[in-house]
Amino acid sequence: MAIILKSEADIQKIRDAAKINDEVLMTVREAIRPGVTTRELDQIAYRLITKYGATPAFLGYPAGSPNPFPATLTVAVNAELVHGIPSDRVLQEGDIITIDCGTVYNGWVADAAYTAPVGTISEEAQNLLKVTEQALAVGIEQCVPGNALGDLSSAIHDYVESQGMTVVKDYGGHGVGRSMHEEPHVPNWGTPGRGPRLRAGMILALEPMVMLGDRDVTVLKDGWTVVSSDGRLNAHCEHTVAITQNGPEILTKW
Repeated sequence: MAIILKSEADIQKIRDAAKINDEVLMTVREAIRPGVTTRELDQIAYRLITKYGATPAFLGYPAGSPNPFPATLTVAVNAELVHGIPSDRVLQEGDIITIDCGTVYNGWVADAAYTAPVGTISEEAQNLLKVTEQALAVGIEQCVPGNALGDLSSAIHDYVESQGMTVVKDYGGHGVGRSMHEEPHVPNWGTPGRGPRLRAGMILALEPMVMLGDRDVTVLKDGWTVVSSDGRLNAHCEHTVAITQNGPEILTKW
């Protein structure tokens, strides 16, 4: 499938979806505390997205699947990496939780994620969150016309490895537009100079997924939740980014 370039009018529509998505992510973040269930956070997100006449991008995804995703948010706690299903699980002091949200508004998608502390967390967990957010910033810096996709992928990988952590190789970012997952796939590892050249009008969801332990992962019996095989902590953050002639524009602004 070809990479679809977006016009300025298209990018504005994604900005509109991103504005809703950002409000959802920040409202949910304010509700994260010990004693809250992940299902309660999901309900907050659903109510806010639908209030604006938008649609949760993850709910029922992929269409026609025998096991579609059953919630608005994907949540991942501690050793969970991505795609966790909200439930009656109660958050505990010292947990870390990843909130990933996608919003479809007027037919266009915005997608973003962060990992947040639950109360006071360990110094090791704090450092993991810091490195993950910095890895995203390092990748975004490479989102300029003329660079190769491998330039941003390798920048993320090299930074994370320099901090003594690892990136998962099984999952990565993606193009965004009228569909939640468009070309190209955006790995968090790669070789500088390799892959398609970045062009103005490309919209990418960059999402470093950083692990304290090794990069082996397991998918749980629910068919969705991805966890680290060694049980160590993981973090994940994501922005939807437009590549413009003037450099990267972060469309999601959590």
